[in-house]
Amino acid sequence: MTKRTSAKYKIDRRMGENIWGRPKSPVNKREYGPGQHGQRRKNKLSDFGTQLRAKQKLKGYYGDLTEKQFRKIYTEAERVKGDTGEMLVGLLERRLDAVVYRAKLVPTVFAARQFVNHGHVTVNGSRVNIASYRVKEGDIIAVREKSRQLAIIAEALALTERDTPDYLEIDTHKLTVKFIRTPGLGDIPYPVVMEPNLVVEYYAKN
Repeated sequence: MTKRTSAKYKIDRRMGENIWGRPKSPVNKREYGPGQHGQRRKNKLSDFGTQLRAKQKLKGYYGDLTEKQFRKIYTEAERVKGDTGEMLVGLLERRLDAVVYRAKLVPTVFAARQFVNHGHVTVNGSRVNIASYRVKEGDIIAVREKSRQLAIIAEALALTERDTPDYLEIDTHKLTVKFIRTPGLGDIPYPVVMEPNLVVEYYAKN
């Protein structure tokens, strides 16, 4: 289980963007960074700084993954034929916690990780408690029957701040999700602009 080393709202403040599109994000009230010097005029980022920020934003969006985890996913994406940036976001979206979050079974990606780790989810009928488990096209993800009355699910389904994407087939009555296909960047409903191409540039130089 990945340890979250910083509060989710601190990630928003650090990035200067409401990366999950939450109404309660502090960035909605103050766009400057945290700390006593946060309101100082921002200097223009160097190419390295821009690439680093893109990596931090993407890594933070998926639950503030560790550098080791994120680098491993990037390395896998790099090995696959095709656009590495597209492959990277596709692999991230295939994480079980990402699918659970994307299907609105929980309100946040952090809650999704905990939801999976606590054994509330099955994949093709088998219980899976590993958040980083990679789903395949055609897999059926479901909430375990004894977990279906949890208040967090009803809370998440009632949220209007985000939409469910068309690469998932969701049955809100049975609380099941079918992973239809691996998405490309244009398919993923990010609330802010993600730039995986800059992440590729970052790792190419470092």
